[in-house]
Amino acid sequence: MSKNRQTYMVGGVAALGGFLFGYDTGVISSILEMDYWKDYFHKPSSTGVGVIVAMLTAGCFVGSLFAGWLADRLSRKRTIMLACVVFSLGAAIQCGSRNRAMLIAGRFVAGLGVGVLSMAVPVFMSEIAPPSIRGRLVSLQQWAITWGLLVAFWIDYGTHFIKSDASWRIPMGIQIVPALILFVSMSFMPYTPRWLVNNGREDEALRVLARLRSSGDTTDAEMIAELRNIKTAVQIDRETAVTSYTELLRPPIRRRVILGVLMRILEQLTGINVTLYFAPTIFKQSGLTGDNASLLAQGLNGVINCLATVPAILWIDKWGRRKTLMFGSLACGISYFIQAVATGATQNKTYDDNGDLDLNMPTGVSYLVIVFIYVFVASFAMSWGPIGWIYPSEIFPTHIRSKANSVTTASNWLFNFVIGLVSPILIKRITWGLDLIFALIMFASVAIVFLFFPETKNRTLEEMEFIFGGSPWAHKDKKRIAEHDATTNHYMDDKV
Repeated sequence: MSKNRQTYMVGGVAALGGFLFGYDTGVISSILEMDYWKDYFHKPSSTGVGVIVAMLTAGCFVGSLFAGWLADRLSRKRTIMLACVVFSLGAAIQCGSRNRAMLIAGRFVAGLGVGVLSMAVPVFMSEIAPPSIRGRLVSLQQWAITWGLLVAFWIDYGTHFIKSDASWRIPMGIQIVPALILFVSMSFMPYTPRWLVNNGREDEALRVLARLRSSGDTTDAEMIAELRNIKTAVQIDRETAVTSYTELLRPPIRRRVILGVLMRILEQLTGINVTLYFAPTIFKQSGLTGDNASLLAQGLNGVINCLATVPAILWIDKWGRRKTLMFGSLACGISYFIQAVATGATQNKTYDDNGDLDLNMPTGVSYLVIVFIYVFVASFAMSWGPIGWIYPSEIFPTHIRSKANSVTTASNWLFNFVIGLVSPILIKRITWGLDLIFALIMFASVAIVFLFFPETKNRTLEEMEFIFGGSPWAHKDKKRIAEHDATTNHYMDDKV
């Protein structure tokens, strides 16, 4: 821990980018149930709510596409700082919204900032971390997201007692504060060593790496060896430099791009953002009456999400990526299946005067469904939540890391946008059918991870060329990797 103290500190500061996304996601979910917000924006229909919610992710999609170019040109550090400015502008517009169009515009602008952060922060973290703690460090991004969600839930709960429009304007305005803190803090953080080497600033890269690895000692042998490996990898990368996004579709990079995109798509198809965006609505449908009860249940949801991420932070580099993902998929699928069966067998749908749906389930069944919502959230938080950020950020070589991660991140936001747009409609129309769809996707993802995703724990970023240089069938490639590890004295768990 003491050896990597500087790395943890720098990574922890950058993780505030995740806090911004988490807060903006959490703040809107509870605001949607506030009476003053509904009245001010003339009680939006389920389609209108879907547009308002999804517009943040539409901005994220666009922002993530530009993030790769920005991160290469401006550096990972300055790109994060620029995103903070854009996000703050969007938050200010949302806070001061006079009509629905202004609110939607503010969410889109904030989304541009979040989209850039969601690509730049994991890349920044992966490039400053040694292999032994890279998974743990990038997991801080997901943990920061859960803290953002948690803080937003409880701020919303506190302000919903205010009998004016301030009940929703205050929580929307507060998110500017962490954005400013991240902006100021990042100005004191170093550039990543790999970006510096890639831009011909090798002396500065030496000083930064010494700060992160050896308490400023520029003569440390292990640190010098790492810098030498980075220089070698960058030189090789330059000889095969990617000049356009279309080259990402050519072998041998194509396989990694496909897996990175598939990782982010499957993460969204866990349905986690349906729960995060619309949890108060889901809890009301499940039998919790009154705003206080549904908001408190949402607050508990945030606590579980935050706490369940901690085991992943501590042990993700021991568990490995593959086993953790397969366990998470299985647990999420079982949770969804139980919810679908319980709801489908007992629901009696009715609608009140406002068009809100009530499933009228027996009390015991309602509590069972709520418990398994929490089980699902905990399972996601320990698996797909952190690894969805870790895996794409670590599998690409330096010269294309930003471009490739902008594509994988954009795919995440594209599916997030679609899910946010259609979910409020599907929640009303097919209820338990949505749970069943997500359950089937989760069960299928167990096989997908087993067949196609290689293990990457404890590998240097420079070793990924070898890991992805074999058979596309990951479960068949273990022997080749084991033989390589035996000759290089490199340990890797090959049980899965």
